Amino acid sequence: MENHGGGSGPRPEGGRDDPPDPARDPAPDPASDLVPAPPDPLPYEGVWRFTASAVDASVPQARHAVRDLLFRQGVPLSDELLQGLLLIVSELVTNVVRHAVLLSPTLAVEIAVGAEWVRVSVEDNHPYRPTALVADHDETGGRGLLLVREVTREAGGVCDVEHTASGGKVIWAALPLKPAQVP
Repeated sequence: MENHGGGSGPRPEGGRDDPPDPARDPAPDPASDLVPAPPDPLPYEGVWRFTASAVDASVPQARHAVRDLLFRQGVPLSDELLQGLLLIVSELVTNVVRHAVLLSPTLAVEIAVGAEWVRVSVEDNHPYRPTALVADHDETGGRGLLLVREVTREAGGVCDVEHTASGGKVIWAALPLKPAQVP
């Protein structure tokens, strides 16, 4: 997995941990002391993305990769929120494996974590934009996006489907982080 954001991983040149360079950084403006600096990101904030083949084995692999990443970064998740996120990952990756594999033999999973939210998204190259339709009670499938929307709603989050610039789609869910209160 690549670390594309904050956290304890490597930082791009010119990041906040680099010493000042007078040739690159102008002298500070005394008036800038009046404007508060933006807060430093929390250690768990960042964006991570990985790709996988659109095969059945990728469903548990994606779920475990997301779980391990969240633990490794120290994201303050309740068990309930973690289980909801992992269910969302499973459902979204399963949808690609079942419905998009012919036009999208690979998929991408992205995890973005902010100070107060966590967002998971799954991207594929299939142009069809699914809708969460009411499933027939006799059907054994067709409830994945309904489940994603319900888990997201119960957590107080939002989810959506968007087209990508390459003609595919990305389905995402953003859930609020509710750290446990320390007594």
